[in-house]
Amino acid sequence: MAHHTDPLAAEVHTAHAWLNTIADGLGAEDRHFALRALRAWMHAVRDRVGVSNSAHVTAQLPEFLRGVWYEGWIPAKVPVRHGVASFIDQFAEEARIDRDDVVIVAGKVTRSLDQLFAPGQLDSIFAVLPAPLDIALWGDFLGETTAARTVSPVRALRAAQRERDLAQQVRVLGEAVAVLARGLEQLPSLPADEQRVATAAQSAHRILLAEGLVDQHATE
Repeated sequence: MAHHTDPLAAEVHTAHAWLNTIADGLGAEDRHFALRALRAWMHAVRDRVGVSNSAHVTAQLPEFLRGVWYEGWIPAKVPVRHGVASFIDQFAEEARIDRDDVVIVAGKVTRSLDQLFAPGQLDSIFAVLPAPLDIALWGDFLGETTAARTVSPVRALRAAQRERDLAQQVRVLGEAVAVLARGLEQLPSLPADEQRVATAAQSAHRILLAEGLVDQHATE
């Protein structure tokens, strides 16, 4: 008996169902745009979570979308830098949208995917991403209010990153000062131990150097 059932029909149907969910989340009737936004999300995330995390994510994707995830992928070149600017540039280019729209679009795609993936699946993705990219992918900090939209999403995202960078620098400076202070501790009546002072200074310098807070060439 001849079978006329398309063996790929079920997979195609599932892929369409996922795409429809993404389009609904975006509030878009244009399925081509929805696919571009989904592809941009997949590739921007894929390039930053590494090989093993990609395998965990794609295990839940429909077969067709799994192919989209790995489209043009070069395992030897991931993960790429986690910079916000490079993330926004990549997403905007693949989705063919303005850079200022990236946070809103990415956030809507994320919320739609959160409905489609198994509970907690996205947690494994965001666990390996720095906080600024977590914000970029959820977009919740915008609140999607009229007042929030008066601020450029890109500027808001960069401001959030600057605050975190500053907090990190303050923490590192505190560690360096603590190391230097411990090295200088001695009884007031004793003369300074030059070797001890030099060792403490070197330890503090290494801490600052590791965080890029001092220029290595400037001290050579």
